[in-house]
Amino acid sequence: MKQTLEKLLKEAVERIGVKEPPHIEIEVPKEESMGDLSTPVAMALAHTLKRPPRDIAEDIAGGVSGEGIFERVEVAGPGFINFTFKKDFLHSELKRLLKEGTTFLRRDLGQGRKIQIEFVSANPTGPLHLGHGRGAAVGGALSNLLEAAGFEVERAYYVNDAGLQVRLLGESVFARYRELRGLPHEFPKEGYRGDYVADIARAIMDSAGDKYKDSTFDEAQDFFVDFSLRMMLDETKEDLASFGITFDTWQSERELYESGGVKQAIESLDAKGLIYESGGAIWFRAMEFGEDKDRVIVKSDGHHTYFASDIAYHAKKIEGGFDELINIWGADHHGYIPRLEGVIEALGYERDKLKVLLVQMVSLLRGGEPVQMSKRAGEFVTLREVIEEVGADTTKFIFLTRRPDSHLTFDLEAAKAASAENPVYYVQYANARINSIFAHATEQGVSTDALEGADLGELEEKEEIRLIKKLLAYPMAFEAAVKGREPHRITFYLQELAGMFHPYYNTHRVVTDEPGLTAARLALCRAVRLVIKEGLRILGLSAPDRM
Repeated sequence: MKQTLEKLLKEAVERIGVKEPPHIEIEVPKEESMGDLSTPVAMALAHTLKRPPRDIAEDIAGGVSGEGIFERVEVAGPGFINFTFKKDFLHSELKRLLKEGTTFLRRDLGQGRKIQIEFVSANPTGPLHLGHGRGAAVGGALSNLLEAAGFEVERAYYVNDAGLQVRLLGESVFARYRELRGLPHEFPKEGYRGDYVADIARAIMDSAGDKYKDSTFDEAQDFFVDFSLRMMLDETKEDLASFGITFDTWQSERELYESGGVKQAIESLDAKGLIYESGGAIWFRAMEFGEDKDRVIVKSDGHHTYFASDIAYHAKKIEGGFDELINIWGADHHGYIPRLEGVIEALGYERDKLKVLLVQMVSLLRGGEPVQMSKRAGEFVTLREVIEEVGADTTKFIFLTRRPDSHLTFDLEAAKAASAENPVYYVQYANARINSIFAHATEQGVSTDALEGADLGELEEKEEIRLIKKLLAYPMAFEAAVKGREPHRITFYLQELAGMFHPYYNTHRVVTDEPGLTAARLALCRAVRLVIKEGLRILGLSAPDRM
Protein backbone atom coordinates (compact mmCIF):
# COMPACT_ATOMS: atom_id res chain seq x y z
CA MET A 1 0.00 0.00 0.00
CA LYS A 2 2.73 2.43 0.95
CA GLN A 3 4.81 1.93 -2.19
CA THR A 4 1.74 2.40 -4.38
CA LEU A 5 0.81 5.61 -2.57
CA GLU A 6 4.41 6.93 -2.65
CA LYS A 7 4.52 6.59 -6.42
CA LEU A 8 1.15 8.28 -6.94
CA LEU A 9 1.97 11.12 -4.55
CA LYS A 10 5.32 11.77 -6.22
CA GLU A 11 3.57 12.10 -9.55
CA ALA A 12 0.88 14.39 -8.09
CA VAL A 13 3.47 16.64 -6.41
CA GLU A 14 5.38 16.96 -9.68
CA ARG A 15 2.15 17.98 -11.42
CA ILE A 16 1.78 21.02 -9.16
CA GLY A 17 5.24 22.25 -10.13
CA VAL A 18 7.62 20.66 -7.62
CA LYS A 19 10.36 19.17 -9.77
CA GLU A 20 12.28 17.57 -6.90
CA PRO A 21 9.72 16.43 -4.31
CA PRO A 22 10.91 16.14 -0.70
CA HIS A 23 10.79 12.89 1.21
CA ILE A 24 7.12 11.95 1.28
CA GLU A 25 6.17 10.86 4.77
CA ILE A 26 3.34 8.32 4.94
CA GLU A 27 1.80 7.10 8.16
CA VAL A 28 -1.11 5.06 9.46
CA PRO A 29 -3.71 7.40 11.04
CA LYS A 30 -4.42 6.86 14.73
CA GLU A 31 -8.16 6.51 14.04
CA GLU A 32 -9.65 4.23 11.37
CA SER A 33 -12.19 6.92 10.46
CA MET A 34 -9.30 9.00 9.09
CA GLY A 35 -8.52 6.45 6.40
CA ASP A 36 -5.93 3.76 5.83
CA LEU A 37 -2.89 5.93 5.14
CA SER A 38 -2.16 9.63 5.53
CA THR A 39 0.52 12.11 4.46
CA PRO A 40 1.53 15.59 5.72
CA VAL A 41 3.49 16.31 2.52
CA ALA A 42 1.48 19.47 1.82
CA MET A 43 2.72 21.03 5.07
CA ALA A 44 6.31 20.15 4.11
CA LEU A 45 5.81 22.02 0.81
CA ALA A 46 4.19 25.14 2.28
CA HIS A 47 7.47 27.01 2.74
CA THR A 48 8.74 26.13 -0.74
CA LEU A 49 5.50 27.02 -2.54
CA LYS A 50 4.65 29.94 -0.20
CA ARG A 51 1.02 28.85 -0.08
CA PRO A 52 -1.31 27.64 2.69
CA PRO A 53 -0.76 23.90 3.22
CA ARG A 54 -4.45 23.10 3.02
CA ASP A 55 -4.63 24.67 -0.46
CA ILE A 56 -1.62 22.63 -1.53
CA ALA A 57 -3.24 19.51 -0.09
CA GLU A 58 -6.39 20.13 -2.13
CA ASP A 59 -4.33 20.41 -5.31
CA ILE A 60 -2.37 17.25 -4.56
CA ALA A 61 -5.49 15.29 -3.61
CA GLY A 62 -7.18 16.37 -6.83
CA GLY A 63 -4.18 15.30 -8.88
CA VAL A 64 -3.74 11.79 -7.46
CA SER A 65 -4.55 9.38 -10.26
CA GLY A 66 -5.72 6.43 -8.23
CA GLU A 67 -8.63 5.10 -10.23
CA GLY A 68 -9.49 1.62 -9.02
CA ILE A 69 -7.29 2.08 -5.96
CA PHE A 70 -8.90 4.61 -3.61
CA GLU A 71 -12.39 4.67 -2.25
CA ARG A 72 -11.83 8.13 -0.77
CA VAL A 73 -9.13 10.82 -0.85
CA GLU A 74 -9.82 13.54 1.72
CA VAL A 75 -8.06 16.65 3.01
CA ALA A 76 -8.22 17.07 6.79
CA GLY A 77 -7.07 19.54 9.42
CA PRO A 78 -4.31 21.97 8.45
CA GLY A 79 -3.31 19.96 5.37
CA PHE A 80 -3.26 16.21 5.93
CA ILE A 81 -4.35 14.05 3.00
CA ASN A 82 -6.09 10.83 4.03
CA PHE A 83 -6.48 7.83 1.73
CA THR A 84 -8.94 4.96 2.01
CA PHE A 85 -8.31 2.01 -0.30
CA LYS A 86 -10.97 0.14 -2.23
CA LYS A 87 -11.73 -3.42 -1.20
CA ASP A 88 -10.83 -4.70 -4.67
CA PHE A 89 -7.36 -3.21 -4.33
CA LEU A 90 -6.93 -4.70 -0.85
CA HIS A 91 -8.00 -8.12 -2.14
CA SER A 92 -5.55 -7.91 -5.04
CA GLU A 93 -2.69 -6.95 -2.70
CA LEU A 94 -3.56 -9.82 -0.38
CA LYS A 95 -3.36 -12.15 -3.38
CA ARG A 96 0.13 -10.73 -4.08
CA LEU A 97 1.17 -11.37 -0.49
CA LEU A 98 0.05 -15.00 -0.73
CA LYS A 99 1.89 -15.47 -4.02
CA GLU A 100 5.14 -13.65 -3.19
CA GLY A 101 5.47 -14.50 0.51
CA THR A 102 8.50 -12.95 2.23
CA THR A 103 9.42 -11.10 -0.97
CA PHE A 104 6.25 -9.05 -0.49
CA LEU A 105 6.92 -8.46 3.21
CA ARG A 106 10.54 -7.28 2.99
CA ARG A 107 12.31 -4.41 1.25
CA ASP A 108 15.97 -4.45 0.22
CA LEU A 109 16.99 -1.38 2.17
CA GLY A 110 20.54 -2.57 2.87
CA GLN A 111 21.61 -3.46 -0.66
CA GLY A 112 24.57 -5.41 0.68
CA ARG A 113 25.99 -2.72 2.96
CA LYS A 114 28.03 -4.11 5.85
CA ILE A 115 27.04 -3.60 9.48
CA GLN A 116 28.72 -4.93 12.59
CA ILE A 117 26.52 -5.29 15.67
CA GLU A 118 28.36 -5.75 18.95
CA PHE A 119 26.15 -6.84 21.83
CA VAL A 120 26.12 -8.51 25.24
CA SER A 121 29.94 -8.30 25.70
CA ALA A 122 29.56 -9.05 29.41
CA ASN A 123 32.65 -9.16 31.61
CA PRO A 124 33.52 -12.87 31.90
CA THR A 125 33.64 -12.61 35.67
CA GLY A 126 30.18 -13.95 36.45
CA PRO A 127 27.00 -15.43 34.96
CA LEU A 128 24.83 -13.47 32.54
CA HIS A 129 22.05 -11.51 34.24
CA LEU A 130 18.74 -10.23 32.87
CA GLY A 131 20.28 -7.00 31.61
CA HIS A 132 22.66 -9.05 29.47
CA GLY A 133 19.72 -11.16 28.32
CA ARG A 134 17.77 -8.11 27.24
CA GLY A 135 20.77 -6.86 25.29
CA ALA A 136 21.09 -10.30 23.69
CA ALA A 137 17.42 -10.29 22.65
CA VAL A 138 17.72 -6.82 21.13
CA GLY A 139 21.01 -7.58 19.37
CA GLY A 140 19.81 -10.90 17.99
CA ALA A 141 16.52 -9.48 16.72
CA LEU A 142 18.22 -6.42 15.21
CA SER A 143 20.73 -8.64 13.42
CA ASN A 144 17.93 -10.79 11.97
CA LEU A 145 15.95 -7.69 11.00
CA LEU A 146 18.81 -6.03 9.14
CA GLU A 147 19.75 -9.26 7.38
CA ALA A 148 16.14 -9.59 6.19
CA ALA A 149 16.45 -6.03 4.86
CA GLY A 150 19.45 -6.86 2.71
CA PHE A 151 22.35 -5.84 4.97
CA GLU A 152 25.43 -8.00 5.49
CA VAL A 153 25.57 -8.36 9.27
CA GLU A 154 28.40 -9.45 11.55
CA ARG A 155 27.44 -10.32 15.14
CA ALA A 156 30.35 -9.46 17.45
CA TYR A 157 31.13 -10.15 21.11
CA TYR A 158 33.92 -8.26 22.88
CA VAL A 159 35.59 -10.31 25.63
CA ASN A 160 36.93 -8.11 28.46
CA ASP A 161 39.61 -10.60 29.48
CA ALA A 162 42.28 -8.15 30.61
CA GLY A 163 42.64 -5.86 33.61
CA LEU A 164 41.82 -5.75 37.30
CA GLN A 165 38.41 -7.47 37.20
CA VAL A 166 39.68 -10.69 35.67
CA ARG A 167 42.59 -10.76 38.13
CA LEU A 168 40.02 -10.36 40.92
CA LEU A 169 38.06 -13.32 39.56
CA GLY A 170 41.20 -15.45 39.57
CA GLU A 171 42.04 -14.32 43.10
CA SER A 172 38.50 -15.15 44.29
CA VAL A 173 38.71 -18.63 42.77
CA PHE A 174 42.18 -19.13 44.32
CA ALA A 175 40.77 -18.27 47.76
CA ARG A 176 37.91 -20.77 47.30
CA TYR A 177 40.40 -23.38 46.08
CA ARG A 178 42.44 -23.02 49.27
CA GLU A 179 39.25 -23.08 51.36
CA LEU A 180 38.11 -26.33 49.73
CA ARG A 181 41.56 -27.78 50.43
CA GLY A 182 41.26 -26.81 54.10
CA LEU A 183 44.12 -24.35 53.78
CA PRO A 184 44.40 -20.85 55.26
CA HIS A 185 42.95 -18.31 52.85
CA GLU A 186 42.07 -14.65 52.70
CA PHE A 187 39.16 -13.79 50.46
CA PRO A 188 39.71 -10.54 48.52
CA LYS A 189 37.67 -7.66 49.89
CA GLU A 190 36.09 -6.85 46.51
CA GLY A 191 36.04 -10.47 45.34
CA TYR A 192 33.24 -12.40 43.62
CA ARG A 193 31.16 -14.39 46.10
CA GLY A 194 28.59 -16.34 44.08
CA ASP A 195 28.48 -20.14 44.17
CA TYR A 196 29.88 -20.19 40.63
CA VAL A 197 33.29 -19.18 42.08
CA ALA A 198 33.33 -22.35 44.18
CA ASP A 199 32.22 -24.33 41.11
CA ILE A 200 35.30 -23.09 39.23
CA ALA A 201 37.51 -23.93 42.23
CA ARG A 202 36.12 -27.48 42.29
CA ALA A 203 36.80 -27.84 38.57
CA ILE A 204 40.41 -26.76 39.20
CA MET A 205 40.69 -29.33 41.99
CA ASP A 206 39.50 -32.01 39.55
CA SER A 207 41.94 -30.78 36.92
CA ALA A 208 45.05 -29.86 38.92
CA GLY A 209 44.57 -31.57 42.26
CA ASP A 210 47.07 -30.36 44.89
CA LYS A 211 49.41 -28.75 42.39
CA TYR A 212 48.80 -25.23 43.73
CA LYS A 213 48.24 -25.95 47.41
CA ASP A 214 51.63 -24.47 48.37
CA SER A 215 51.58 -21.63 45.84
CA THR A 216 50.89 -17.96 46.41
CA PHE A 217 48.36 -16.29 44.16
CA ASP A 218 51.08 -14.35 42.36
CA GLU A 219 52.76 -17.66 41.52
CA ALA A 220 49.50 -19.32 40.39
CA GLN A 221 47.82 -16.22 38.93
CA ASP A 222 48.16 -17.03 35.23
CA PHE A 223 46.69 -20.52 35.63
CA PHE A 224 43.79 -19.44 37.87
CA VAL A 225 42.86 -16.44 35.74
CA ASP A 226 43.06 -18.36 32.46
CA PHE A 227 41.14 -21.37 33.76
CA SER A 228 38.46 -19.19 35.32
CA LEU A 229 38.04 -17.11 32.15
CA ARG A 230 37.77 -20.18 29.93
CA MET A 231 35.14 -21.72 32.17
CA MET A 232 33.09 -18.53 32.45
CA LEU A 233 33.30 -17.87 28.72
CA ASP A 234 32.20 -21.44 27.95
CA GLU A 235 29.27 -20.96 30.30
CA THR A 236 28.40 -17.66 28.63
CA LYS A 237 28.42 -19.31 25.20
CA GLU A 238 26.25 -22.13 26.52
CA ASP A 239 23.72 -19.70 28.02
CA LEU A 240 23.56 -17.67 24.82
CA ALA A 241 23.14 -20.80 22.69
CA SER A 242 20.22 -21.90 24.87
CA PHE A 243 18.79 -18.42 24.25
CA GLY A 244 19.13 -18.84 20.49
CA ILE A 245 21.95 -16.29 20.20
CA THR A 246 25.14 -16.91 18.24
CA PHE A 247 28.09 -14.70 17.26
CA ASP A 248 30.31 -14.53 14.20
CA THR A 249 33.34 -13.12 16.02
CA TRP A 250 34.66 -13.16 19.60
CA GLN A 251 37.25 -10.43 20.06
CA SER A 252 39.58 -10.84 23.04
CA GLU A 253 40.76 -7.65 24.74
CA ARG A 254 43.93 -9.46 25.77
CA GLU A 255 44.60 -10.34 22.12
CA LEU A 256 44.51 -6.65 21.21
CA TYR A 257 47.46 -6.11 23.54
CA GLU A 258 49.36 -9.25 22.56
CA SER A 259 49.04 -8.55 18.83
CA GLY A 260 50.25 -4.98 19.22
CA GLY A 261 46.86 -3.55 18.26
CA VAL A 262 46.67 -1.22 21.26
CA LYS A 263 50.21 0.06 20.71
CA GLN A 264 49.52 0.61 17.02
CA ALA A 265 46.27 2.50 17.67
CA ILE A 266 47.97 4.83 20.15
CA GLU A 267 50.82 5.46 17.72
CA SER A 268 48.33 6.24 14.96
CA LEU A 269 46.65 8.90 17.09
CA ASP A 270 50.03 10.18 18.24
CA ALA A 271 51.05 10.70 14.60
CA LYS A 272 48.02 12.98 14.27
CA GLY A 273 49.07 15.03 17.30
CA LEU A 274 46.17 13.71 19.39
CA ILE A 275 48.25 12.10 22.16
CA TYR A 276 50.31 13.84 24.83
CA GLU A 277 52.03 13.07 28.14
CA SER A 278 51.26 14.84 31.40
CA GLY A 279 51.90 13.89 35.02
CA GLY A 280 53.50 10.65 33.94
CA ALA A 281 50.30 9.55 32.15
CA ILE A 282 49.44 9.42 28.43
CA TRP A 283 46.32 11.31 27.37
CA PHE A 284 43.98 11.46 24.36
CA ARG A 285 42.93 14.99 23.30
CA ALA A 286 39.24 14.26 23.76
CA MET A 287 38.36 17.95 24.22
CA GLU A 288 39.12 18.51 20.53
CA PHE A 289 36.17 16.22 19.80
CA GLY A 290 33.57 17.73 22.12
CA GLU A 291 34.43 16.09 25.46
CA ASP A 292 34.55 18.16 28.64
CA LYS A 293 38.10 16.96 29.39
CA ASP A 294 40.92 14.94 27.89
CA ARG A 295 41.04 11.22 28.70
CA VAL A 296 43.81 9.03 30.11
CA ILE A 297 44.97 6.12 27.95
CA VAL A 298 47.93 4.95 30.02
CA LYS A 299 48.05 5.72 33.74
CA SER A 300 51.14 7.00 35.50
CA ASP A 301 51.77 3.48 36.90
CA GLY A 302 52.05 2.16 33.33
CA HIS A 303 48.73 0.32 33.29
CA HIS A 304 46.40 0.92 30.34
CA THR A 305 42.84 2.09 30.91
CA TYR A 306 39.88 0.28 29.31
CA PHE A 307 39.70 3.25 26.95
CA ALA A 308 43.03 2.25 25.38
CA SER A 309 41.79 -1.17 24.27
CA ASP A 310 38.45 0.34 23.20
CA ILE A 311 40.35 2.66 20.85
CA ALA A 312 42.22 -0.31 19.38
CA TYR A 313 39.05 -2.38 19.04
CA HIS A 314 37.14 0.34 17.21
CA ALA A 315 40.12 0.98 14.95
CA LYS A 316 40.01 -2.72 14.10
CA LYS A 317 36.25 -2.51 13.48
CA ILE A 318 36.78 0.29 10.97
CA GLU A 319 39.51 -1.70 9.24
CA GLY A 320 36.87 -4.40 8.72
CA GLY A 321 35.22 -2.20 6.11
CA PHE A 322 31.88 -1.84 7.85
CA ASP A 323 29.55 0.91 6.66
CA GLU A 324 28.00 1.17 10.12
CA LEU A 325 29.00 0.11 13.62
CA ILE A 326 26.27 -0.59 16.17
CA ASN A 327 27.12 -1.13 19.84
CA ILE A 328 24.42 -2.28 22.26
CA TRP A 329 25.31 -1.24 25.80
CA GLY A 330 23.77 -1.05 29.22
CA ALA A 331 22.23 2.35 29.98
CA ASP A 332 24.88 3.04 32.63
CA HIS A 333 27.42 3.51 29.79
CA HIS A 334 25.60 6.56 28.42
CA GLY A 335 28.39 8.95 29.33
CA TYR A 336 30.93 6.86 27.42
CA ILE A 337 29.26 7.41 24.04
CA PRO A 338 30.78 10.86 23.21
CA ARG A 339 34.23 9.51 24.07
CA LEU A 340 34.05 6.73 21.48
CA GLU A 341 32.36 8.99 18.94
CA GLY A 342 35.37 11.26 19.36
CA VAL A 343 37.66 8.31 18.68
CA ILE A 344 35.77 7.51 15.47
CA GLU A 345 36.22 11.12 14.37
CA ALA A 346 39.87 11.11 15.40
CA LEU A 347 40.41 8.05 13.22
CA GLY A 348 39.15 10.05 10.24
CA TYR A 349 35.49 9.04 9.98
CA GLU A 350 32.09 10.64 10.61
CA ARG A 351 30.92 10.30 14.19
CA ASP A 352 27.60 8.84 13.10
CA LYS A 353 29.41 5.80 11.71
CA LEU A 354 29.01 4.54 15.29
CA LYS A 355 25.49 4.12 16.66
CA VAL A 356 25.04 3.13 20.30
CA LEU A 357 21.75 1.61 21.47
CA LEU A 358 21.23 1.71 25.23
CA VAL A 359 19.41 -1.04 27.12
CA GLN A 360 17.86 -0.41 30.51
CA MET A 361 17.97 -2.95 33.31
CA VAL A 362 15.12 -5.32 34.10
CA SER A 363 13.14 -5.50 37.35
CA LEU A 364 12.23 -9.11 38.13
CA LEU A 365 8.98 -9.88 39.96
CA ARG A 366 7.17 -13.00 41.03
CA GLY A 367 3.46 -12.41 41.41
CA GLY A 368 4.11 -8.69 41.81
CA GLU A 369 6.82 -9.09 44.46
CA PRO A 370 10.49 -8.23 43.74
CA VAL A 371 12.95 -11.10 43.20
CA GLN A 372 16.48 -9.91 43.91
CA MET A 373 18.85 -12.66 44.98
CA SER A 374 20.29 -15.79 43.40
CA LYS A 375 22.27 -18.39 45.28
CA ARG A 376 24.27 -19.09 42.14
CA ALA A 377 25.22 -15.50 41.29
CA GLY A 378 25.22 -14.21 44.84
CA GLU A 379 23.62 -10.87 44.02
CA PHE A 380 21.23 -11.19 41.06
CA VAL A 381 19.01 -13.71 39.29
CA THR A 382 20.81 -15.16 36.30
CA LEU A 383 19.53 -15.31 32.75
CA ARG A 384 19.89 -19.10 32.85
CA GLU A 385 17.56 -19.36 35.86
CA VAL A 386 14.85 -17.34 34.10
CA ILE A 387 15.18 -19.30 30.84
CA GLU A 388 14.90 -22.59 32.74
CA GLU A 389 11.73 -21.37 34.48
CA VAL A 390 9.79 -19.66 31.68
CA GLY A 391 11.55 -20.69 28.45
CA ALA A 392 13.78 -18.89 25.96
CA ASP A 393 10.96 -17.75 23.64
CA THR A 394 8.92 -16.15 26.41
CA THR A 395 11.96 -14.50 27.96
CA LYS A 396 13.12 -13.09 24.65
CA PHE A 397 9.68 -11.84 23.58
CA ILE A 398 9.06 -10.05 26.88
CA PHE A 399 12.45 -8.37 26.59
CA LEU A 400 11.27 -7.03 23.22
CA THR A 401 7.89 -5.72 24.35
CA ARG A 402 9.34 -2.32 25.29
CA ARG A 403 11.80 0.08 23.74
CA PRO A 404 15.24 -1.07 24.92
CA ASP A 405 15.98 2.31 26.53
CA SER A 406 12.85 2.13 28.70
CA HIS A 407 12.59 0.33 32.03
CA LEU A 408 11.15 -3.19 31.87
CA THR A 409 9.31 -5.13 34.56
CA PHE A 410 9.37 -8.91 34.11
CA ASP A 411 6.89 -10.94 36.19
CA LEU A 412 7.74 -14.64 36.23
CA GLU A 413 4.21 -15.78 37.04
CA ALA A 414 2.65 -13.69 34.26
CA ALA A 415 5.29 -15.00 31.85
CA LYS A 416 4.22 -18.59 32.53
CA ALA A 417 0.50 -17.94 32.08
CA ALA A 418 -1.14 -19.66 29.08
CA SER A 419 -3.49 -16.75 28.42
CA ALA A 420 -3.90 -13.46 26.60
CA GLU A 421 -2.06 -11.83 29.50
CA ASN A 422 1.11 -13.54 28.26
CA PRO A 423 2.07 -11.64 25.07
CA VAL A 424 4.21 -14.34 23.46
CA TYR A 425 1.61 -17.03 24.14
CA TYR A 426 -1.05 -14.84 22.53
CA VAL A 427 1.04 -14.44 19.35
CA GLN A 428 2.31 -18.02 19.08
CA TYR A 429 -1.17 -19.35 19.81
CA ALA A 430 -2.48 -17.49 16.75
CA ASN A 431 -0.10 -19.55 14.61
CA ALA A 432 -1.03 -22.78 16.38
CA ARG A 433 -4.74 -21.96 16.07
CA ILE A 434 -4.40 -21.47 12.31
CA ASN A 435 -2.67 -24.84 12.03
CA SER A 436 -5.64 -26.42 13.82
CA ILE A 437 -8.02 -24.67 11.39
CA PHE A 438 -6.19 -26.20 8.44
CA ALA A 439 -6.16 -29.62 10.12
CA HIS A 440 -9.92 -29.32 10.63
CA ALA A 441 -10.42 -28.28 7.01
CA THR A 442 -8.51 -31.36 5.83
CA GLU A 443 -10.65 -33.58 8.08
CA GLN A 444 -13.73 -32.07 6.45
CA GLY A 445 -12.42 -32.90 3.01
CA VAL A 446 -11.63 -29.27 2.09
CA SER A 447 -8.67 -28.83 -0.26
CA THR A 448 -6.07 -26.33 0.97
CA ASP A 449 -3.57 -26.74 -1.88
CA ALA A 450 -4.52 -23.90 -4.24
CA LEU A 451 -5.73 -21.07 -2.03
CA GLU A 452 -3.87 -18.45 -4.08
CA GLY A 453 -6.64 -18.87 -6.65
CA ALA A 454 -9.45 -18.31 -4.14
CA ASP A 455 -11.92 -15.51 -4.82
CA LEU A 456 -10.83 -13.09 -2.10
CA GLY A 457 -13.77 -10.86 -2.96
CA GLU A 458 -15.70 -13.15 -0.61
CA LEU A 459 -13.91 -11.41 2.29
CA GLU A 460 -16.43 -8.67 3.04
CA GLU A 461 -16.78 -8.69 6.83
CA LYS A 462 -15.37 -5.61 8.57
CA GLU A 463 -13.09 -7.81 10.70
CA GLU A 464 -11.74 -9.38 7.54
CA ILE A 465 -11.03 -6.03 5.90
CA ARG A 466 -9.28 -4.85 9.07
CA LEU A 467 -7.14 -8.00 9.08
CA ILE A 468 -6.22 -7.52 5.42
CA LYS A 469 -5.21 -3.92 6.03
CA LYS A 470 -3.10 -4.98 8.99
CA LEU A 471 -1.36 -7.66 6.95
CA LEU A 472 -0.64 -5.21 4.14
CA ALA A 473 0.80 -2.77 6.71
CA TYR A 474 3.56 -5.22 7.70
CA PRO A 475 6.04 -3.88 5.09
CA MET A 476 5.60 -0.40 6.64
CA ALA A 477 6.27 -1.75 10.13
CA PHE A 478 9.28 -3.65 8.77
CA GLU A 479 10.70 -0.58 7.02
CA ALA A 480 10.21 1.63 10.09
CA ALA A 481 11.89 -0.99 12.29
CA VAL A 482 14.86 -1.21 9.93
CA LYS A 483 15.33 2.53 9.50
CA GLY A 484 14.98 3.20 13.24
CA ARG A 485 17.08 0.14 14.19
CA GLU A 486 14.09 -0.79 16.38
CA PRO A 487 13.17 -4.49 16.32
CA HIS A 488 10.59 -3.98 19.07
CA ARG A 489 8.32 -2.49 16.38
CA ILE A 490 7.90 -6.04 15.03
CA THR A 491 6.86 -7.19 18.51
CA PHE A 492 4.25 -4.44 18.70
CA TYR A 493 2.95 -5.32 15.24
CA LEU A 494 2.62 -9.04 16.06
CA GLN A 495 0.68 -8.30 19.24
CA GLU A 496 -1.71 -6.07 17.30
CA LEU A 497 -2.16 -8.65 14.53
CA ALA A 498 -2.85 -11.44 17.04
CA GLY A 499 -5.22 -9.07 18.83
CA MET A 500 -7.23 -8.79 15.59
CA PHE A 501 -7.08 -12.45 14.59
CA HIS A 502 -8.30 -14.10 17.79
CA PRO A 503 -11.57 -12.09 17.97
CA TYR A 504 -12.10 -12.73 14.25
CA TYR A 505 -11.74 -16.47 14.81
CA ASN A 506 -14.12 -16.36 17.75
CA THR A 507 -16.74 -14.49 15.70
CA HIS A 508 -16.57 -16.09 12.24
CA ARG A 509 -16.35 -19.72 11.20
CA VAL A 510 -13.56 -20.35 8.72
CA VAL A 511 -14.70 -23.74 7.41
CA THR A 512 -18.28 -23.09 6.32
CA ASP A 513 -20.92 -24.72 4.10
CA GLU A 514 -19.95 -22.33 1.29
CA PRO A 515 -16.85 -23.57 -0.61
CA GLY A 516 -15.95 -20.14 -2.01
CA LEU A 517 -16.15 -18.38 1.35
CA THR A 518 -14.25 -21.21 3.03
CA ALA A 519 -11.42 -20.98 0.50
CA ALA A 520 -11.20 -17.19 0.90
CA ARG A 521 -11.10 -17.41 4.69
CA LEU A 522 -8.51 -20.15 4.61
CA ALA A 523 -6.41 -17.95 2.31
CA LEU A 524 -6.73 -15.09 4.80
CA CYS A 525 -5.66 -17.39 7.64
CA ARG A 526 -2.70 -18.59 5.59
CA ALA A 527 -1.60 -14.98 5.08
CA VAL A 528 -1.89 -14.29 8.82
CA ARG A 529 0.21 -17.36 9.58
CA LEU A 530 2.81 -16.35 6.99
CA VAL A 531 3.22 -12.88 8.52
CA ILE A 532 3.29 -14.17 12.11
CA LYS A 533 5.99 -16.70 11.24
CA GLU A 534 8.03 -14.03 9.48
CA GLY A 535 7.80 -11.69 12.46
CA LEU A 536 8.65 -14.43 14.96
CA ARG A 537 11.63 -15.47 12.85
CA ILE A 538 13.00 -11.94 12.93
CA LEU A 539 12.59 -11.82 16.70
CA GLY A 540 14.42 -15.14 16.95
CA LEU A 541 11.39 -17.05 18.26
CA SER A 542 9.81 -20.35 17.27
CA ALA A 543 6.35 -20.74 15.78
CA PRO A 544 4.94 -23.87 17.48
CA ASP A 545 2.45 -25.91 15.46
CA ARG A 546 0.57 -26.88 18.61
CA MET A 547 0.18 -25.30 22.03
